Amino acid sequence: MTTTVTVSELPGLVGRDLGHSPYLTIDQKRIDLFADATDDHQWIHVDPVAAASGPFGTTIAHGYLTLALVIPLWSDLLDVEDATTKVNYGLDKVRFPAPVPAGARIRLHAQVAEVTEIDGGAQLVLNVTLSAEGADKPVCVAHPVFRYYH
Repeated sequence: MTTTVTVSELPGLVGRDLGHSPYLTIDQKRIDLFADATDDHQWIHVDPVAAASGPFGTTIAHGYLTLALVIPLWSDLLDVEDATTKVNYGLDKVRFPAPVPAGARIRLHAQVAEVTEIDGGAQLVLNVTLSAEGADKPVCVAHPVFRYYH
């Protein structure tokens, strides 16, 4: 469920658990397109035959593909309705505890860790966890930083 707020209401979200996004399937086509976009064609990502006998038993998504999907999944959790500009400002920490096998469904869980006033808006630091359906460990944990301007 999407939480809708204004920029001035963002400080009230500190400590709030915003729940889970819907699931998103990471199919081989998406993995291949990411490989093409980044020139990262390592066999564990793009060669299903070789990957079948590799350490994961199948192709896996690039860690940075998983991380990049924070943006669309995050958009399902928070809408800042009066923000004229939304900026991905960076990351304070990122880890990839488990791989994302091709065909897996992932979703984002987010909590607002801090909100700071900035000139013309607010900066949010989140605690996010991406998990794959049925997996024991998260596939990504991160502390993204977003800025919202009036």
